[in-house]
Amino acid sequence: MSGLTGGCQCGAVRFRITGEVRYASLCHCRMCQKAFAAPFAAFASVPTGGVAWTRGQRKTFQSSNAIARGFCGDCGTPLTFEVAGGGKHVALALCAFDDPAALTPVRQSGLDARIAWMDRVNDFPSPSAEEIAAQDAKYGPRASYQHPDHDTETWPPPWP
Repeated sequence: MSGLTGGCQCGAVRFRITGEVRYASLCHCRMCQKAFAAPFAAFASVPTGGVAWTRGQRKTFQSSNAIARGFCGDCGTPLTFEVAGGGKHVALALCAFDDPAALTPVRQSGLDARIAWMDRVNDFPSPSAEEIAAQDAKYGPRASYQHPDHDTETWPPPWP
């Protein structure tokens, strides 16, 4: 699947896949949990030359002796996981894609750090329609300043 696009939350960094995605995966390791501040990280592996950075540049943090992680220096969105100093492939954060549902994870790793309650996530209760309406009434309408899920000529727009 080439031609997929994505980027960070604020829109300062954008990318386009010019090569083929090898596979998508989940990682439950403790470094990924901390890097994403989430129970796991989801990635799509792409040949390093198969990614075009179309807006801005990511910053990197070397999270171990072997791995560098890329992120937006403006909003902090996690973007990449790759061999420090360059490698044949780069893993792009799956939910940084404009259409994260286009890629389905086919494997997972780091299971020794998988959080036990992940087995029960689908059983957790959700708010009722009345609770959602009460929240909406309490907080009023919200305006998103997040970059839309598609490429834009310029960003950010002039905010009101």
